[in-house]
Amino acid sequence: MSRRPFQVVQVSELDAVPVTDTLVWRPVRRTLGVEAFGINAYTAANAGDELVEEHDETGSGAGRHEELYVVLAGRAIFTLGGEEVDASAGTLVFIGDQTVRRAARAAEAGSTVLAIGGRAGEPYEVSPWEYYFAAIPAANAGDWERAADIVAEGLLRYGENPSLLYNLGCYEARAGRRDAALEHVRLALELDPDFRRYAVDDEDLESIRGDLDLGG
Repeated sequence: MSRRPFQVVQVSELDAVPVTDTLVWRPVRRTLGVEAFGINAYTAANAGDELVEEHDETGSGAGRHEELYVVLAGRAIFTLGGEEVDASAGTLVFIGDQTVRRAARAAEAGSTVLAIGGRAGEPYEVSPWEYYFAAIPAANAGDWERAADIVAEGLLRYGENPSLLYNLGCYEARAGRRDAALEHVRLALELDPDFRRYAVDDEDLESIRGDLDLGG
């Protein structure tokens, strides 16, 4: 079936996926089927809520993108490499350096930020994090099998990506896929030992933690 030649949607009509207690992801790219570039939105119910989680574009879950943030509504306080920027509606914030740490919080209830990204000079590839963000609704519903299957789709594209492997292992452990969970979490820890600090008290791994080497 071919895609419609155009689509029109309000940000408020997109699924609201709670990534943390205060960070709400609106899956623009997945909903519309955008393939040329990365694009997503984040909304805040209250002032002080997280709009952009603190990150850079160098981690295993990142797409290594240049990023443009557009404040669609309200006001956002960005922190960019330690520098604070007060961004009202209509403000564009462009970050071309992958290593810059960035984050933003809502200064007003109802604030909305649109994030657009891609690698300079390269065809667009979906960022690994999008697969485990997309699995959150299934996980919140207790459908661990479905959550694991969504993350596993990312491995078909990225192979042995530590962020995907770790999240897949977490959901497999919850789903009772013990052997697969151990295999994937162990490989994630081998590829990126930083995940050990999450694994030591991650509730998702309670059933397999005793069989993981979390020392050092």
